[in-house]
Amino acid sequence: MEKLFETEAEEASPSLQDHKRWIEAQDMLRRRLVTEDDFAWKLPKTTSSEREEEPEEVEMLRYVGGVDVSFSKEDPSVACGTLVVLDIQNLQVVYEDFAIVTIDVPYVPGFLAFREAPILLELLQRLKKKDASPFYPQLLMVDGNGILHPRGFGLACHLGVLADLPTIGIGKNLHHVDGLTYSRVRQLLEAKENSTRDFITLTGCSGHVWGAAMRSTLASLKPIFISVGHRISLFTAIIIVKMTCKYRVPEPIRQADIRSREYLQKRQKGASE
Repeated sequence: MEKLFETEAEEASPSLQDHKRWIEAQDMLRRRLVTEDDFAWKLPKTTSSEREEEPEEVEMLRYVGGVDVSFSKEDPSVACGTLVVLDIQNLQVVYEDFAIVTIDVPYVPGFLAFREAPILLELLQRLKKKDASPFYPQLLMVDGNGILHPRGFGLACHLGVLADLPTIGIGKNLHHVDGLTYSRVRQLLEAKENSTRDFITLTGCSGHVWGAAMRSTLASLKPIFISVGHRISLFTAIIIVKMTCKYRVPEPIRQADIRSREYLQKRQKGASE
């Protein structure tokens, strides 16, 4: 799970050698990043007439994954990585898997992927090995940021490139990059000219579009922050996020978060009895 850079203290400092190695790895992976639509499937149609016009042989987006990592309150080195897959037709969970691990990599701002990505990649690999499971996600939503990141390469980008999957980053907090600040974004969302809009694009001082801030439900006071992970455009990412939001957070992320915390609590309770 991504943390707000400005308020979260580092748990530990990596060695200078680790820091240099992580930067080199990010730079290498970034060269493989695709920020446009690059997939064979099409978005589900919303009306019956549209569905009837679509040829049966056309692959439609159906299985959307969500990933999250929860940490033990008693022992912060113990974590539970979770992968869920939802059927986008009814937003029901059709697959779930968990991994309880001990993490010795410290949380360092800007390098979350080196702490969490190995856990989540292993869960994806386990699903792929299950006799070509039909539930392997066509798209992955990540509880973390994509290009909306100080180095332009957050956890969603990292996972997307390594898994070769279209990914969308969903942040609950805003990374202050390129002049973007949370207070400024809230002002824009609450401005009269944006009162009827459910999202605004996040354009930095440089003119670069980093993502979008979205009010996912009418009752939601806090926006979520959508950014491109890999092999998907921001336009398409926003459409899919809207399709999967029942509450503030898209359902694949919400279910991964809920189930991850519940599974970790059950395992710890069982171990103490």
